[in-house]
Amino acid sequence: MHATHSTTLEPIGHIESCYPDKFGIPRQPGLAPSAKAQLVLHAPYNDPLAVRGLDAFSHIWVTFLFHKSPPSWTPLVRPPRLGGNAKVGVFATRATHRPNRLGLSLVELVSIDTEGGVALTLSGHDLVDGTPVFDIKPYLPWADGVEGARSGFAPAPPVIRPVCFSQTARTQLNALSDGAAIKALIVEVLAQDPRPAYQHGSTGRVHGVRLSDKDVRFRAFVDDTDRIALEVIEITSGDPT
Repeated sequence: MHATHSTTLEPIGHIESCYPDKFGIPRQPGLAPSAKAQLVLHAPYNDPLAVRGLDAFSHIWVTFLFHKSPPSWTPLVRPPRLGGNAKVGVFATRATHRPNRLGLSLVELVSIDTEGGVALTLSGHDLVDGTPVFDIKPYLPWADGVEGARSGFAPAPPVIRPVCFSQTARTQLNALSDGAAIKALIVEVLAQDPRPAYQHGSTGRVHGVRLSDKDVRFRAFVDDTDRIALEVIEITSGDPT
């Protein structure tokens, strides 16, 4: 017989992200190094004393809530890495539909701003805008990186798609003051092929993804080497909220 214990967690902060929506977010952290976010701490946790010494670490673990996923779970899920068809146990995956909807991401800590509160600048994250954060811990490579560890059904990073830009998209990028940064983020995100797994073999359909304050429209096609590639058709300004 097991003991029943209920715990209430209070967010210590939230994420202000370049990903307004879930669609397009890389399925693991670190796959889009250009992705930036702010982790803003809430009172009373926004005391500069709480992050004293944290700037000595290059990376941190962030514990958060998948707040845009429904509060329900299932014992079996279909990981995209298995084509979206094969089922495995939810605890053998990093799926968002979990009993407590908790997530854990390893992200780069770029800087810490303690003027008028505490805000951490993160890079290479996989967090949607507004994500509630429950905890922060420093990453220790000698303890957290295990040599020879097995990776189950995800032994290597996902296949990287070639990404190109139409003349219209190139013109639109050139007109942006931050065009180089936006282009880098678009390439890193689309290279992961954010489309549902069952669509990865198809071409022609136009998709849209929101990155920062931009709406990006793209399509898949077969390039000259018979590989599926993604073409950015159009980049327009959108409302990040």
